[in-house]
Formats: sequence, structure tokens, C-alpha cells
Amino acid sequence: MNKANGPAYLVVGRGSWGTRIHGMLASEGRRVEFASGLRRATSESSAAHESRLVQTFSDSAAQIVWLCVPPGVHVPMLIRAAFAAGLHVIVEKPWVYSREETTLLQESAARAGLKGGVHFEYCMLSEIENWRRKYEQENGLEFGGVFNVHAGDHLGISAMQNLGSHLVAMREYAVPQSGLSEIRCGYELADQRMVWLDSDKKRVASIDFLSSKECIVQRFLARFENSLDGKPFPFDFAFGQRVNENLR
Repeated sequence: MNKANGPAYLVVGRGSWGTRIHGMLASEGRRVEFASGLRRATSESSAAHESRLVQTFSDSAAQIVWLCVPPGVHVPMLIRAAFAAGLHVIVEKPWVYSREETTLLQESAARAGLKGGVHFEYCMLSEIENWRRKYEQENGLEFGGVFNVHAGDHLGISAMQNLGSHLVAMREYAVPQSGLSEIRCGYELADQRMVWLDSDKKRVASIDFLSSKECIVQRFLARFENSLDGKPFPFDFAFGQRVNENLR
């Protein structure tokens, strides 16, 4: 690992989000490239495909794979291949996998001495960190949120899973003792992004993060990289699984 510029990355996914992550990593001085040739060939068995993925990841110069792809059965396979190749993994939300599969992946990472994380960048908002310091252990709070976007559904993921996962992740990280009072999410609506805390039916705090200019993705990047040196990292696969269970 080059301590001056940080670890090298391999980005899986050439869609708009993958391109954005690639650009962010490059702007932060990281060596980064796109993965190619990962699709399963028609005549290729699943075992042969996974073996080829392991080899592809092993042959790269990367230390971290960033999976910028929609959720599906391919994601755990890509994670297993990356771990088998000795690479850390960042996965885009939402995390939709069972408790059993999550546990197996967590155990694989632990055995290999590797890190796996789910990218919940809004947990890096300064005001969410303030909530965590002030309210993390407080009982009697009710958490609510709304996340509406004017764009349509381009990934085939429900608004509750795609956008709601951000809201529930903020609750799970900052105010885990709170109840869930209201979550509203939708596509093709006026943009709205807000979370709030109530107590005894009175508003205690609220965060309108629609126009936030904070570099939250970069903060997540730094948090993940620091965890490679042993610092705490709360946004592992088990965290993602808890968010998914709360959404359901």
C-alpha cells in the first residue's frame, strides 16, 4: 500500500455512479481503474466463472474493490471472489442479503483479515455525527425521514430500498435506541431530503440535507481506509443487514 496516495482501487461498474466513484477516487489521488471482462460467458459454469473472477482480482494492482453495481445474486459472488483474491470490498447500498449469507461473508472477511463495507455516505454528515454524540444512548426518541427525488427508477430498485436505506442507516448509526415513526420515499417527486427526531410528540432536532455541500463520500473513503490500520468502522455487512431488516 502506498501510504502517500492511499491504496489502489478497482471499480466494478461503468454506469453513472461507477464513473462518479472512479472520478472521486482519482481526484483524491488514488490509483484507480475499471474492472473489465467480469460477465459470465454463456458456456462458463458458475464455479469456473467465480474462479476466473478470483484470478482477475488477483492480477489487478488493487487492494480494494468498489462494487458500483445494483444488488443481486452477483454481489455476494463478487465479494467472495475479492476476498479469495485478498482484496478489501466496498459495496453500494442497499444491502438486501439474508442474515445467514451476511454472516458467512463477514466470517470470510475475518478469516482473511480483510474489511467489507457498505457505502452509506449520508451517515458522514456533520449533523448526523452531532446526533450520534448527543443522542446515541437516549431513549424515548422517534425517528422520521423523507427522501424524494425528481428522477425516475433507473435501477429497478424500490424507492424504499434505494432511498429509504439511507434514512434508516442514519438512524441505525446515530440514534439506534430511537423508534421508527415515519419513512417516506419516492421517485418522480419534488426533491426533499430530511430526517428528524421527536420526543413526546415534539420536534427535538431535524436535518435538511437536500443542499448539503459536504464531502461525505470522501469522508466515507477516509473512514474505510483508516479501518485498514485497525481504526473502528461501523458500516460493515452486518450493519447493512440490520438496515435492511428495519426497512422490511
